[in-house]
Amino acid sequence: MHMEVSPRRRDDVRIPTCDYTLILISIKDFHILREMYGQGFSEQLVHELREILRQSVSSDIDSKEKDVFVTSPGEVAFITPQTTSPADLAYEFKIKAQNGLKQTMYRQTGLGIDLGMGYATIPSDGRPSGGDYLDSFMDEARRMTRMPLDMKRLSIAERFNAILNQNRVSTHYQPILDFRSGKILGWEALARGPRESSFRSPIILFDTAEQLGRLFALEKICRESAIRNLGPIQDDQKLFLNINPKTMADPEFTPGNTLQLMESAGLTPDNIVFEITERHSVQEFDLFYRTLDHYRSQGFKIAVDDAGAGYSGLTTIAELRPEYIKLDQSLITGIHKDPVKRALVETTTTFADKIGSQIIAEGIESKAQAICLKEIGVHCGQGFFLARPARPKPDLTKECRELQSVTDITSRSVTCSLPIGDLAQPPHAVTKDFMVSDAQEFFKNNSRFSCIVVADNEIPCGLVMEYHLNRQLSSQYGIALFYKRPVETVMDAAPLIVEVDTPVEQAARKAMKREPLKAYDDIIITRKGYLYGVVSVQSLLNAMAKIQVEMAKGTNPLTGLPGNVAIEREVESRIQQKRIFSIIYADLDNFKVYNDTYGFKNGDGIIKLAADILSWATRKYGPQDARLCHIGGDDFVLITSPESTARITKAVIRCFGRLVRNCYCPEDRESGWIMARGRDGKEGYYPLVSISLGVISICGQCSLMEIGERAAHIKKYAKSKPGNAVAVDRRPPLGSEETEAAAC
Repeated sequence: MHMEVSPRRRDDVRIPTCDYTLILISIKDFHILREMYGQGFSEQLVHELREILRQSVSSDIDSKEKDVFVTSPGEVAFITPQTTSPADLAYEFKIKAQNGLKQTMYRQTGLGIDLGMGYATIPSDGRPSGGDYLDSFMDEARRMTRMPLDMKRLSIAERFNAILNQNRVSTHYQPILDFRSGKILGWEALARGPRESSFRSPIILFDTAEQLGRLFALEKICRESAIRNLGPIQDDQKLFLNINPKTMADPEFTPGNTLQLMESAGLTPDNIVFEITERHSVQEFDLFYRTLDHYRSQGFKIAVDDAGAGYSGLTTIAELRPEYIKLDQSLITGIHKDPVKRALVETTTTFADKIGSQIIAEGIESKAQAICLKEIGVHCGQGFFLARPARPKPDLTKECRELQSVTDITSRSVTCSLPIGDLAQPPHAVTKDFMVSDAQEFFKNNSRFSCIVVADNEIPCGLVMEYHLNRQLSSQYGIALFYKRPVETVMDAAPLIVEVDTPVEQAARKAMKREPLKAYDDIIITRKGYLYGVVSVQSLLNAMAKIQVEMAKGTNPLTGLPGNVAIEREVESRIQQKRIFSIIYADLDNFKVYNDTYGFKNGDGIIKLAADILSWATRKYGPQDARLCHIGGDDFVLITSPESTARITKAVIRCFGRLVRNCYCPEDRESGWIMARGRDGKEGYYPLVSISLGVISICGQCSLMEIGERAAHIKKYAKSKPGNAVAVDRRPPLGSEETEAAAC
């Protein structure tokens, strides 16, 4: 896209009535950049430079829009209050602008950027204002931009040296989360200068150090501060220390003092990761790699920072073979709604696995980004969503500790039968001849919609996701190919479509089985084939997480199975959906006698054994949506399909009868009974613990009370049989016409 940037008329610029500084920032070799990379790119650079400076200009200035202006190609100027020396002011704005433009330069050219700076003091002596008056100051500033930067002319150099000499550099720590274990892998140490100082910004702090040739001294102070103030960590946790390759290649760089400091802090080389910023070029490659190998042999680890934004990309990673690869924030921002970024990061993660490295995603600022990264297999993450940098080192945020991906939730044995229709949002539906240009305009003006459903007579036949449309139109010939054509040419003709009564976990599994580029596309909901609504994967995940949190409140602490609340919700949901299902009521016989004789701990062991056998039989012979619950004590309820009850009950009876004998001493196991006191307080001979199963069926509307009464009745009949037994209710199912007629 070409952006038109025209020089501002200097007659329009407000001239201050007090001492101000005119600052001019120029892009060096701008004309060469324009010739090599085109007018569009050069104009983009100027546009971004102007925006960066506009945001940085002092808030004391009125009408900022008029105070930042393009003077000539590649030059931007503005007027700011003279709060400190003009040279220092210009230098600070230059560093901020260079840092702001680096990504654009790296992305387009693979090179860094160097800006020129000039300045002039505008006195408030009452002389007439106007273009000619301002031109003299502009010429003075422009001459200065062509001169080499002399740091000795800046008082900022004296202030920097004072900070270094007085060790006024503090360390903040930001945790790095291991997505697989949910624990903190380590902390990155981040240097900060004194408060109320321009050196509070690490950008100005380190750029000034490099300009003054004092980078080695600054990094030494930062390393020592980071190690000294870290505090206790676990043996397998890491401290990430940023280090410039130039420092590591410096012959004076030896870890002797650092090792002594580490030992006093209880750290070993295995706890330390040297984080090398990829964008820094290295001149003495041989020395740098020899030094790297030397420290690795001592146990130090290596991380490559800003992967994907630097000058050499995969080349650097291939040569360094780091233990950790930190992906730049530019790849992470918006990844949850950008299938191309998601595919790129997923591929990079696979590459890292093959070379024995781990991926750390930087700049995670939202839950959606974190879930997406966890879902596609990224090893670790770092960013404000997980925790902001702080001192002393912070823990993860509560929201981060509760982070769950779609796979985490849908892979659990406990399921919820909330119909997906309850989550549906009204769709925006169009016909096949709706124009692509109109679709783009719709998304632009309606930010709450992420998709458009294409329908034919209210029957959905396609889906257009905003991010897919933007990707197609931003390709080289995208506008020419699609912009004035029907939306049918860009829609997904095979979107995921589910019926309104589909359980949410079933819909989530289907969504995750889609090809990677479509994994996070919205889901179309239909009612009897006709368009009903749409649901985003994020909404699906949020609903499932909320339901499982509620279910967890009623989870039995011994077996981990849900309790009465979950049973009632599941039964009511199935009745509402008019599903035919069966309930198996399980109860242990002679359990109290065993519990009193062998003790509570062994009694808990038998309950856990019953739960494990019931869970195993449900997984092996039951349908995917079968639901096992623990009412309490030695009672269990299994909700399943009628056709699966025979195999499940047979498996449970057979396995429990065989395995429960291991819970007795050899003498009791041999005799097949124990001498104990019963509920009446009298001693007697009691058989080994057995399990009784009662089976009932439901095929229509009925109350929970009716279900409870029939289940209790059939369970009582099962318990009247000796040993492990099954009793199947032969009466008409609850909710059937026969049952209703009998009730009348």
